[in-house]
Amino acid sequence: MIVPLDEGVRELVGDGDTVALEGFTHLIPVAAGHEIIRQQRRDLTLVRMTPDIVYDQLIGAGCAARLVFSWGGNPGVGSLHRFRDAIQHGWPRPLEIEEHSHAGMANRYVAGASGLPFAVLRGYAGTDLVGQTETIKTVECPFTGERLAAVPALNPDVAIVHAQRADRSGNVQLWGITGIQKEAVLAAKRSLVTVEEVVDELEPVPGQVVLPSRVLSAVAVAPGGSRPSYAHGYYARDNSAYQDWDAVSRERETFARWLEDEVGAPAQLPGKAG
Repeated sequence: MIVPLDEGVRELVGDGDTVALEGFTHLIPVAAGHEIIRQQRRDLTLVRMTPDIVYDQLIGAGCAARLVFSWGGNPGVGSLHRFRDAIQHGWPRPLEIEEHSHAGMANRYVAGASGLPFAVLRGYAGTDLVGQTETIKTVECPFTGERLAAVPALNPDVAIVHAQRADRSGNVQLWGITGIQKEAVLAAKRSLVTVEEVVDELEPVPGQVVLPSRVLSAVAVAPGGSRPSYAHGYYARDNSAYQDWDAVSRERETFARWLEDEVGAPAQLPGKAG
C-alpha cells in the first residue's frame, strides 16, 4: 500500500490514461505531476477543475493529448503559456480541450463517485458552453418540466491527490481547504495519494477528510509534495514561484532548460521557439 512515488506512478499511470490531479489552491499534487513527466507518459487525458502551473508543465512536456477542465491559469499572475502554445501552435503537440463550469465538473465527479451515469444541475444558462461542449446536454425534469443541464459522470482511470498524512495501514487524512479530492478518488478506477508523512496514528483534526485504505490503490510519501502550493499545517504557499513561472514558461527554450534542471526530465524541442 505504501510505495515509493516512482513505483506508484509506474504501476498506476499508463500511456493513454485519463488522469485527474486534484486539489484546490491547496494540497496540489505537484511532485506526482513531475514524476509523470520524468516517466514520459504520453497521450494522457488530463482532468482538473482548475489546471494551474503543474498542468502547464505536463502539457509543455508533451504528456497531454486532451484537457478536461473548468478554468485554467496561473493564479494571481496570468496565463498558462505552455497551455496557450499547445492550443495556438500545437506545440509540443496539439491539445484537445473540453470545457465545463466549476459546478459542472464538481457534479461530474460526484456522479462518478455515486455510480451514476450523469449529473443534473442548474447551470450553463446564458453561456455558449452548451454549443461548444458535446458533453453538456439538457434534460426535462419528469416532475416539473423544467429544463436542466446534464453532464456525464467523470470516472478517471487514475486520481492523484496530495494529503498531510497517512497511517501505516494506508488510511489518509487531509484538512484545511479541500476541493473535490474525495469525490475524485471515489470516482476513479485507481488512486494514488502522496502525503507529507506517515504516522503511527491519525489524530482527529477539525474539518478533516479521511480516505480509508480500502478505497486507495497506493500511498507514497512525498514531503513538500504540493509545493509551490501549500499544505495546511506544514508549509505556506510560495507566491514567488508562481510569479517566476510566468517568465520561465513564456519561451520554449527557457521552459526546456527548467524541465531538465528542476524536474530531471529530457527536454524535447520540436519546431522553433515561440
